Amino acid sequence: MIADLLVRNATLPDGRAGVDVLAAGGRIVNVSQRIDATAAQTVDARGQLLAPPFVDAHFHMDATLSYGLPRVNRSGTLLEGIALWGELKPLLTQDAIVERALAYCDWAVAKGLLAIRSHVDVCDPRLLAVEALLHVKERVRPYLDLQLVAFPQDGVLRSPGALDLLKRALTMGVDVVGGIPHFERTMADGAESVRLLCEIAAEQGRLVDMHCDETDDPHSRHVETLAMHTLRLGMQGRVTGSHLTSMHSMDNYYVSKLIPLMREAGVAAVANPLINITIQGRHDTYPKRRGMTRVPELMAAGIDVAFGHDCVMDPWYALGSGDMLEVAAMGLHVAQMTGQDAMRACFDAVTVNAAKILHLDGYGIAPGNRADFVLLQARDPVEALRLRATRLMVFRAGRLVAQTPAATAALHVPGRPGSVDWSLGR
Repeated sequence: MIADLLVRNATLPDGRAGVDVLAAGGRIVNVSQRIDATAAQTVDARGQLLAPPFVDAHFHMDATLSYGLPRVNRSGTLLEGIALWGELKPLLTQDAIVERALAYCDWAVAKGLLAIRSHVDVCDPRLLAVEALLHVKERVRPYLDLQLVAFPQDGVLRSPGALDLLKRALTMGVDVVGGIPHFERTMADGAESVRLLCEIAAEQGRLVDMHCDETDDPHSRHVETLAMHTLRLGMQGRVTGSHLTSMHSMDNYYVSKLIPLMREAGVAAVANPLINITIQGRHDTYPKRRGMTRVPELMAAGIDVAFGHDCVMDPWYALGSGDMLEVAAMGLHVAQMTGQDAMRACFDAVTVNAAKILHLDGYGIAPGNRADFVLLQARDPVEALRLRATRLMVFRAGRLVAQTPAATAALHVPGRPGSVDWSLGR
């Protein structure tokens, strides 16, 4: 049998070197050294890092690439961004949402990002964004996994009709139940929204991913309620709390009780370093809080932690390019995770951890899994983070879907090499 693809002499994220990977029928059939086989396409990795594709565990694709519409967020704050999105919603068209989302998916694939969990606002009675992203999900299915979360941006209790709209979105094909309890009018309403939404998810066998406690207020503790209902309803391993920025400001004793509760409930956590570091702490003078949740402590407790991009060129964030290595690099700086093991954990936060939270099937470089992987211009995950490594080749089901020339610069300095690539050359 002639296989579809044979990658030779690759280094894997776990440190194995000189590894060959053979793929046929869109699946990996062998991972070992010196595979004796013939393939339609053979790639010499030259010792470079072959990693599973990047996974974004938290994004807002309905708003992406809309920066400047209908105006710019002058303060850069979360609340102005929410207000601006409210101004933009009546002006949205389905075609425009689809066009921007497809353009972002192109960016993502070129960056080796082949799976995205996107929250989609369900508070518009037209459910325009829901219809648009369901269409995009089908369009990109051959090369990107798009998982959609029914997200009541304006509060499922605060916004009239939002609960019914959320249920409609689920019947239309949206995958995951979302929420935003800290944006409800009272703490009691926030807790009630968590109960309602978790019960809907339990009844329908759905995953849950809630924006939780995206605030500097240490008394915003809805993730505790989320963990409690997860245990009550037997949903361990199916629930995620996103942002959790209030945990950055919480009393240490309270957190010493909260984290074990989350671990017992199997509640995963998604931090969004680029956005958390720019939106939180806006009411501080100095010292200013970083705002990102307690990533190393959550990881140390055995909780699944991933990083998300959250926003790219939208009402909340004017920057971004779909580069999950940029996200992970910001995360390791903000969390002061600069030890070797800690930096590798940050690489995992945009690959294997995020894939686990999304419940992706057949993820990872192992026989039987999908032949999805990225060849990076780096020798190991730490170098990939340091260099924001070029994605030399991106494969989906054993087929090349994106390619980028190696990053090098010509050097015109007497007595020195003619080019540099910023590696140590080992």
